[in-house]
Amino acid sequence: MVFRRRPPTADPVPDAEDGFAREALSYVDSLYGTALRLTRRPADAEDLVQETYLKAFRAETQFERGTNLKAWLFTILHNTFRNQRRHDVRNPVDVDSETVEQAADIAAGDQTPEQLLTRQTLDADLQAALDALPEAFRQAVWLRDVEEFSYAEIARIVGVPIGTVMSRISRGRKLLYERLAAARGLAPGRTGVA
Repeated sequence: MVFRRRPPTADPVPDAEDGFAREALSYVDSLYGTALRLTRRPADAEDLVQETYLKAFRAETQFERGTNLKAWLFTILHNTFRNQRRHDVRNPVDVDSETVEQAADIAAGDQTPEQLLTRQTLDADLQAALDALPEAFRQAVWLRDVEEFSYAEIARIVGVPIGTVMSRISRGRKLLYERLAAARGLAPGRTGVA
């Protein structure tokens, strides 16, 4: 399954029979972007989004109409990701490191449309600094500053108290700023504007 951005005026699901499916599928690009940030592999991100939609459509009756569908889908995505990681830790896979290195060299030139778009819209220093953040901070900053979820929505999505979300965002932004300042040769606290 390949995710491609749709034109904003295009009907996301022209033959969908109900509004739930139409609205749910309108968030595929946002979900994929976040899944890619979590998994860091396009194939795994696609699988995660597919699993998220499978669970969402099966549990459609549990969704409370009038509430935030996007936040509900992101909660499913994050819970599915956590469950997959928990399962992966319990069932380690033997890997031939030489094969992995060769595959990484081959795949280095391949970029998904999402990666290209993200790389084009984010400054190289910002992209590197964001990628270097610890996962919990990167996730919180991404959900707040890119996906524009509220603190309460992020808390429900990632399953932590709202205070933890606020702390992760604050600390993540601070780390991001420090890394950007260091990459640009600025002392922390200076903006570089004369």
